[in-house]
Amino acid sequence: MSWLSDEAISRLQAASALPDFGGTRYRLVDRVGSGGMGVVYLAEDSILGRRVALKVLDFPDASGELAARLLREAHILARLEHPGIVPVHDAGTLSDGCVFYAMKFVEGRRLDHLDVQKDTLFDRLRIFQRICDTVAFAHARGIIHRDLKPGNVMVGSFGEVLVMDWGVAKILSSAPKSHNQAVPAGNASTSIHSPTAAASETAHGEVLGTVGYMSPEQARGEIASLDTRSDIFSLGAVLQYLLTTLASTPPQPLSAIARKAMQADRESRYASAICLGQDIGSYLDGLPVSAYPENIFRKIARWASRYRVAIVLVLTYLIVRSLLLLWFRR
Repeated sequence: MSWLSDEAISRLQAASALPDFGGTRYRLVDRVGSGGMGVVYLAEDSILGRRVALKVLDFPDASGELAARLLREAHILARLEHPGIVPVHDAGTLSDGCVFYAMKFVEGRRLDHLDVQKDTLFDRLRIFQRICDTVAFAHARGIIHRDLKPGNVMVGSFGEVLVMDWGVAKILSSAPKSHNQAVPAGNASTSIHSPTAAASETAHGEVLGTVGYMSPEQARGEIASLDTRSDIFSLGAVLQYLLTTLASTPPQPLSAIARKAMQADRESRYASAICLGQDIGSYLDGLPVSAYPENIFRKIARWASRYRVAIVLVLTYLIVRSLLLLWFRR
């Protein structure tokens, strides 16, 4: 009788824990990580010959509520076709009953893994503007994210900025009507239909989000009254993170922008993600920002910073000219 080594036993245990994708078009390559309600795997699409990310529900779900929520996330992503949101390719149910959906596999790094020494303030603000653009797009489609944080933003290898993990998103307005058609999932046999309204709603008092990034009203469990301004608060917290992890002290106008976005009173926050992004753009262009009132000295300092190259050239010209005049008068 032969005995298996501890290493062999560990490999068998890991293999037995993997979802069964037999009979589908996908071949599992590696476990990437976990996110929201499921585990994310890197897989190869055998038909199209490309790598995809598979999000699979791996929690016990006797009621079917979690499966409905995962599929609801896939439906939300499918209706948000934007460069800042990962596209969904497929969804279905495996032979072992696990629900999954397939999406584009993005290589890069999360926003909370930025390099303090290499990532400049300009780089971070440009990334933040892209986040604001993506969130503004979702808001225009009647959807709020409810869990915006650095860990849910991916910066791709070619500069892509993607807002991830829409598992707790809230639909503020009804989606365009469509027929509940089955979604093919390779050779998986179970049809997938649009999640029911019951699975789309969250009970009052249930707190969803991440501490430190959720708005006060969200932390209080006021789910029914949440609107786009809750995401504005979270965007302000993300900006605050980007500023406080800099190697240097952040400029006061930017700190003022973050404070305005994170006001406890919803009415005092930015009216939209577009307005927040515009204030960041104004700062980058050397223009005044709405969150930072300026006195005459601040205006002069901002003006000098904006035109510092021209000022240096003019001063250099005047100094050289003065020296030449003094030289020829000797």
